[in-house]
Amino acid sequence: MQHTAYGLNAAFTAPHRLAALAGRDVMKAGGTAIEAMVAAAATIAAVYPHMNGIGGDAFWLIAKPGQAPVAISGAGRAAALATPAFYAENGHPDAIPSRGGLAALTVPGAIDSWRLALEEVSAERRLPLAALLESAIDFAENGIAVSTGQSRLTAAKLAELEHVPGFAEHYLDGGKVPAPGARLEQKALAGTFRHLRDNGLRSYYEGAPARSIAAFAEANGSPLRTSDLASYQAIREVPLHVQTSHGALYNMMAPTQGAFSLMILALFDRLGVKTGEGFDHIHGLVEATKQAFILRNGELGDPDTMVRPAQDMLEASLLDDLAARIDREKALPWPHVAKPGDTVWMGACDADGTVVSFIQSVYFEFGSGLTDPGTGVMLQNRGSGFSLQPGPNQLAPGRRPFHTLNPALAVLKDGRVMAYGNMGGEGQPQTQAAVYTRHVCFGQDLQAAITAPRWLLGKTWGDATTSLKLESRFDPALVEALRAAGHEIEMIDPYSDLAGHAGAIVRSADGGVQAAGDPRADSAALAW
Repeated sequence: MQHTAYGLNAAFTAPHRLAALAGRDVMKAGGTAIEAMVAAAATIAAVYPHMNGIGGDAFWLIAKPGQAPVAISGAGRAAALATPAFYAENGHPDAIPSRGGLAALTVPGAIDSWRLALEEVSAERRLPLAALLESAIDFAENGIAVSTGQSRLTAAKLAELEHVPGFAEHYLDGGKVPAPGARLEQKALAGTFRHLRDNGLRSYYEGAPARSIAAFAEANGSPLRTSDLASYQAIREVPLHVQTSHGALYNMMAPTQGAFSLMILALFDRLGVKTGEGFDHIHGLVEATKQAFILRNGELGDPDTMVRPAQDMLEASLLDDLAARIDREKALPWPHVAKPGDTVWMGACDADGTVVSFIQSVYFEFGSGLTDPGTGVMLQNRGSGFSLQPGPNQLAPGRRPFHTLNPALAVLKDGRVMAYGNMGGEGQPQTQAAVYTRHVCFGQDLQAAITAPRWLLGKTWGDATTSLKLESRFDPALVEALRAAGHEIEMIDPYSDLAGHAGAIVRSADGGVQAAGDPRADSAALAW
């Protein structure tokens, strides 16, 4: 059984132990939490390729002591050639394919988000890039032991991925699904990390990697070109925020669903629930989720095309109105359209008190599947989340698609700072709400709040049904009470991947730290 890790100086949590160790090693060498996160982000791209990679996007929330939190958005933009007409001409007038070259239509934003995050570290203190990429180079070059989760997901998605160019050569073992523990070497990816080490992170967009990625993408039907990569830059912005009875909560700007993660917690705060784990807690959060998702599905898209800014959706009067719509006894009929997703979340805190909440993704498991043999980069399929019909999420050159990604951070009234998040697409805001309310509102131990049985409303990573899914460890009496209230209940396995892979780090006002990881993943939570 996992227990909360406690420390006096620093902490790191990740869904794969090798990434957590890479982050720890950087901080022990004198690096900041930001630098440790870059090292872990590179490492986890090599050791957990079914969940993320440097062909995807990434988002950061960074809180330094005494300063307002900052957000860094590495949301890739659609290629200049990516239009509804382009897809109609290529035989897809109604929807963008989810795999292959046509799915790979947005620039990978992760690497430039790393670059921008490192600018938050003073130049005279900053470690050399070689120190941050050393672990990733080692694992990509010399191999990793394939995890049980990677083996299982490769088997589950084989039929839709095995014929995508580059996939079999990089992620299968002699044309077969690699067994747990099998060695997976990624020589080309190691070469890309070495190129970045020697030429800087912008060389991903302006140098040899960009030329290789763009040429391979174009040869396989993608609209991406070298000019799309060269023009891309991540963005530093003010995060979304909302005030609750426990403190200030922060999340990412649109096109992520961060506003709606905050909305769920703000609505629940208005319900005044006093006790955790009972009907009022679970039903209240599920109904708050429905109100948030209805608004999200109608309005969220590229912030340049939205009817109103995401921060405006967190105004008190609107939240009061939505909270008043929640029936405390009965379930609102469901479903609404949902979005899948595939992601890693990681958190870090250093001895100076800087706290980082970070998320990195290729959207679906293995993204588009399209993997460039010249760089070892697997391109995301985040652009398949665009709509080809008019609306705030309609495809157009330079636009950013709806993003499930949203790292969370809370600055609490008692002086604690909490970074938390999870993978799981539609489930991300819901698991954030579960972990946050259990720990902050109802005082559960941090690890217990993550380990406890979770729920999921609607579709998510790896699943298509829209019911309210409950892990089978819930009290049967609670399950029956939820069913009697009108919730369409579906029971899922204990510690199910459908419930996402969560993590959290908390720094107290006295400098003490604690970290927790998810038993549903290959996680490690370290504090020292």
